[in-house]
Amino acid sequence: MSQHKRILFAGDPHGNFKPLISAVLNNKPEAVVLLGDYDLDEPLENYLAEIADLTQVWWIAGNHDFETPSKYNNLFNSALSHRNLHLKVTEIAGLRIAGLSGVFLGRVWYPPQEPKWLGKEHFLLNQPPHVQQTELSLKYKSAIWHDEFEAFKSLKADVLVTHEAPGSHRHGFRAISDLGAAMGVKQIFHGHLHENYATIIKNKIKVCGVANTAVSDLLGQRVI
Repeated sequence: MSQHKRILFAGDPHGNFKPLISAVLNNKPEAVVLLGDYDLDEPLENYLAEIADLTQVWWIAGNHDFETPSKYNNLFNSALSHRNLHLKVTEIAGLRIAGLSGVFLGRVWYPPQEPKWLGKEHFLLNQPPHVQQTELSLKYKSAIWHDEFEAFKSLKADVLVTHEAPGSHRHGFRAISDLGAAMGVKQIFHGHLHENYATIIKNKIKVCGVANTAVSDLLGQRVI
């Protein structure tokens, strides 16, 4: 196994995990990181049973993973629920990897606009009395919240994985670029936009977009 293939990054599967399984069988990485949008009809581990004993599987969530209760439960209550990287820095195959799930929602925070809510508690406490909402809906659970995002900046990592794209993409966000710079990362891998590309942004951070069902190595090269 080459060093740059010790961790593989999988773009949005949307129910098709065959390319990822083939990549693991052929390259035998120490770990794989899934970048969201799984569209799960069954628990995540059922799709990955063939590689369960061959590599570590880590993940962040995308917007599709909050569309229905079943999609949500098949991910967040799966046997791999403990491999959720959201708002954490985890050492994986010798690298500190930070994860950011979800997307920016205009009703919560859509950079560069100011956030509409200080945080989840602020939102819930300010709902109309007749709503009596004590827990976020799935839509709101999919959102990136400003207070959590700002606190996340204080952590340090080598690699940042996100569903949303940084400012390197025409549909990306400078806030993600700023997050990577604050954390001191050298690389950002993202899914969501279904494009393979690699570029350099400020602080010499290498950004790698990973297309749907595609698999990338640490160099940002597509693994066939």
